[in-house]
Amino acid sequence: MADDTTGAAGGTPTGRLTRRLGTRDAVVVGLGSMLGAGVFSAFAPAAAAAGSGLLLALVVAAVVAGCNATSSARLAALYPESGGTYVYGRRRLGDFWGHLAGWAFVVGKTASCAAMALTLGAYTAPGHERAAGAAAVVLLAALTYRGVQKSAAFTRAVVALVLAVLAFVVVSSLAGGTGGGDRLVVSAGTGVAGVLQGAGFLFFAFAGYARIATLGEEVRDPVRTVPRAIAVALGTVLLAYAAVGVTLLLVLGADGTAATASPLRAAVEAGPAAAFAPVVQVGAAAAAAGSLLALLLGVSRTTLAMARDRHLPRTLAAVHPRTGVPHHAELAVAAVVVVLVATLDLRGAIGSSSFGVLAYYAVANACALTLTRAERRPPRWVPVLGLVGCVAVAVSLPASSVLGGGLVLLAGALTWAVRRRVSPSAPR
Repeated sequence: MADDTTGAAGGTPTGRLTRRLGTRDAVVVGLGSMLGAGVFSAFAPAAAAAGSGLLLALVVAAVVAGCNATSSARLAALYPESGGTYVYGRRRLGDFWGHLAGWAFVVGKTASCAAMALTLGAYTAPGHERAAGAAAVVLLAALTYRGVQKSAAFTRAVVALVLAVLAFVVVSSLAGGTGGGDRLVVSAGTGVAGVLQGAGFLFFAFAGYARIATLGEEVRDPVRTVPRAIAVALGTVLLAYAAVGVTLLLVLGADGTAATASPLRAAVEAGPAAAFAPVVQVGAAAAAAGSLLALLLGVSRTTLAMARDRHLPRTLAAVHPRTGVPHHAELAVAAVVVVLVATLDLRGAIGSSSFGVLAYYAVANACALTLTRAERRPPRWVPVLGLVGCVAVAVSLPASSVLGGGLVLLAGALTWAVRRRVSPSAPR
């Protein structure tokens, strides 16, 4: 990609972003993304799908996420630019696959932004979710506009709070006694399809490590920092989710976990610290805020990368000369999210978003398969397992999610075809 210093019109700066983030900040961004509202909401639908195979679904989701993370880390070290798999797809597979990956990420994650905003509104202002969610988007967009370091500092505080709340949930819930270790055993009637669908819901809670890769252009020493940050963030989250999953099964069982929209709060209410159950509500609100912030960062950076290559309007590639952030992209993403929060019912957005993210990572694994030994390719089985896992989990999601996600990919392919027809000289 050209390192442009002026935009297509008006002399708008479109230079490279500033490398400000170290390993700790990159880990925090990943944790803030993964320790989002998903941990407070994903276990219920996952338990409804997987039943007693909930922990097995968690393992499947973690394995797929681990393979994706390994592939993404190797590619991010090789191409330390904003855009993540959009960049890798263009470089390794061609313009079409990069465009499709970027499209899936931007569209899917913009819907996820709205879902997180509505979740935040539901916890902080019940009955006024849309107004509160829109206000949260505006406030967090203003924070990201001031610079990525300030965003990382805010996320660090959110991560500390959420980890403390999850520790409280585990300890206080188990203190009230459990239903026995037999609840952790996978019953004979558990089906593969249910486990895979449960893994799809739980994958939504793992998917935030992509934000580390999409911030690759703002990380110091990305060859070392990005892979290390992804590994540390993913490992920390897996341990936290495993502790929560075991606790929910021991205290509520699979049926009890599936029967409530707030299983973590229900587990606390079943123990001796029931009076402190509202603490979970505070943690969920903080997690949603952290997740929304990380999503806004990731979507705006991928939008920046696509605009540089004219897959999106060129003005979205502008970088602020003082704060070093893609301010036009950030403002545009925030505006679209506010509109979605105000007008749409996004209860099904999480499933469709998961489909899009799995498609995004399928492209990343396909890219990793093209790496050579000199490019420090991962063992072949890693991207193969990641690619097969992404496809298997994606098609196992509810039919409405598969249909919605498929239509999003089709729209992206048609957009690319139209662009090629209008601009035949565009890169292939």
